[in-house]
Amino acid sequence: MKKLLIAGIVGLMAVTVSVRAGDPKSQYEQSCAKCHGADGKGDTKMGKKLGARDYTDAKVQADMKEDAAFKAIKEGLKDADGKSLMKAAADISDDDIKALVTYMRTFKQ
Repeated sequence: MKKLLIAGIVGLMAVTVSVRAGDPKSQYEQSCAKCHGADGKGDTKMGKKLGARDYTDAKVQADMKEDAAFKAIKEGLKDADGKSLMKAAADISDDDIKALVTYMRTFKQ
């Protein structure tokens, strides 16, 4: 009986972790907010250093194309000299990246 209970708890924990992994807000906070800020303004020390865009700006949002944003998250970004500006997303599914791009759209004011 104890083994069954333990197996059930472990299974429930695994489901909870996988649900969180699919949550775009949590993913953004974990992977993006350090540079882009929790509010999407890019007004962080690292964001200012790397020139992070202000995703609350309607023009920035209008210029942001889904395919380019998807590619930037999936493959990372480099400047003209080849220096890494943003690391490629590790262990994030394509569906989660699409959800992340959609979440970034919510910052538009």
